[in-house]
Amino acid sequence: MGLFLAGRKYKALLCALIQQNPKVGDISHNCQKLENSVKLAASLGASLAIAPEMAIIGYPPRDLLLYDFFIKEATEAASELAANIAHLDIALIVGSVDFNPKRYGRQLQNVALVMENGKITARYAKRLLPTYDVFDEARYFEAGQEPVVYTRLGFRFALTICEDIWNDFLYWPYPLYSKDPLANHPPYDVLVNISASPFAVSKQDLREDMMCSQARHHRVQTLYVNQVGANDELIFDGRSFHTDPTGRLLNRGGAFREDLVLCDLGRGPVEVQNVEEKSKIAYSENALLFEEKENFYPKCLDLLKQSPPGQNLNPDQEIYKALTLGVFDYCRKNDLKTIVLGLSGGIDSALTAAIAVEAVGPENVTGILMPSPYSSQHSLDDAQELCRNLGIPKVRVLSIQKAMFAFSDILAETFKGLREDTTEENIQARIRGVLLMAVANKFGSLLLTTGNKSEIAVGYCTIYGDMCGALAVIGDLYKTEVFRLAKWINQTKGRVVIPENTISKPPSAELKPNQTDQDSLPPYEELDEILKFLLEDREGPGTLEKRGIDVAVVRKVANLVRLGEYKRRQAAPVLKVSNQAFGVGWRMPITCASVFSARDKASKK
Repeated sequence: MGLFLAGRKYKALLCALIQQNPKVGDISHNCQKLENSVKLAASLGASLAIAPEMAIIGYPPRDLLLYDFFIKEATEAASELAANIAHLDIALIVGSVDFNPKRYGRQLQNVALVMENGKITARYAKRLLPTYDVFDEARYFEAGQEPVVYTRLGFRFALTICEDIWNDFLYWPYPLYSKDPLANHPPYDVLVNISASPFAVSKQDLREDMMCSQARHHRVQTLYVNQVGANDELIFDGRSFHTDPTGRLLNRGGAFREDLVLCDLGRGPVEVQNVEEKSKIAYSENALLFEEKENFYPKCLDLLKQSPPGQNLNPDQEIYKALTLGVFDYCRKNDLKTIVLGLSGGIDSALTAAIAVEAVGPENVTGILMPSPYSSQHSLDDAQELCRNLGIPKVRVLSIQKAMFAFSDILAETFKGLREDTTEENIQARIRGVLLMAVANKFGSLLLTTGNKSEIAVGYCTIYGDMCGALAVIGDLYKTEVFRLAKWINQTKGRVVIPENTISKPPSAELKPNQTDQDSLPPYEELDEILKFLLEDREGPGTLEKRGIDVAVVRKVANLVRLGEYKRRQAAPVLKVSNQAFGVGWRMPITCASVFSARDKASKK
């Protein structure tokens, strides 16, 4: 039987959502994966396949887009891909880039291409170009002006790309743009959105709520296809989905892994679930570490270590899986097979180590203990226990005491008559940084930094010391979130992974006798509350004072954030899991006055 919508009769149409993990710039690799996925979709009976935004070149390409030869390679690869799937009874909608056909504006456009019968038969250019947070699309692209409706087997598909659906005037109280691409749109039956939407905690709930609102508003089915995988600091969670015209969620792809999501547009949710149970095929790259696979969707359901398709996640699960994927893909895509990190016995390095082991396996992780005369025995014991709990076989103990004495001797004359202060403390951290970099260089390993967001925010970290490394794994987690996630790991694993003493003891850098973090900072519960208001809510002292927080403490924290900007500008990329992370989405000047001081002075006039 066919399906009746708006007085029209349709044949049943099986659609495959290709939730793909591309490598930025590796056009031939990405196209081969797309071709394999389309072949699989066709073999399962799909008449239409849909892939994410910029799936041909990988997202985000950033300034690779400034090279004409790269764009030409992408356009040639798109034509070749269309020819390679010509023999299949299936069409493909896929994201890429293309030259702007008009003689004005930016040279490029962000496009969705329709491929069928060996040719590119339709082309849609993204109409809303975001420039907030990590996005800078107006730097590269000219916005499209016209809607595109593609028809297959009687179904009319409205094509949109990512941001195009994020400006519904009925959903958002304060839309960012003056136009909604779906307003006054030609008639259509299915809203297609191809996306490369970076992960943030609980963002999937917003995506689904927004698309369900669009479905109800326009009375159409919706197909949302999202990229998966990590590229530099950005993590993409996939979770592509299909809704009916009432806004009911019919199907959802897996989280943080590649997937092929089959959606039956002509029969409804019962048959969709049956199709999935019979023929849904996916895979977990984590199970086949560092191995290139000819078939990117092997029929190995037993390899699926991630959450089952259709299941959503709680915030702790989301963060853990996101950070694990971030480390895994950074290693895989940069051809790095081993990881090195310093282990202090503290909570930050313990959590980072747990994530590293989950990502690449304990045999590929080396833990370096670097005790000083100020290191406590319990810190060394906690670090050793952590390695045993995680199964890390490679543990090295490199004492920094001799190096400390050597630096003291070298600087004795220069520092003569001066009291010891944070200078000597920072030398210890920098000695450790040198040792960690040496080990990473010698063995070709990835060095992970272990600082958390609270410390990075207020500059409670040593540049060229504990900030040394290529990737900041937990740099977008506040200290209180680090403790919460560590406890969650122990609860989820059903055993002690991160030692209880590591979780319960007062945090300390152990750079001088009896030191704790709270000697220099407010309690982390208070500090993190202030930082969330300053960094994410962008509130001032007045709002915080009403919440019972001492304005003097707020000013101190705000000044520390300002003074630490030069360190963050030179820091390792931070894996992004929140709506406001340090990195490409944080664009503060290094040289500036305290906005709080300026505001206080203005209020007195």
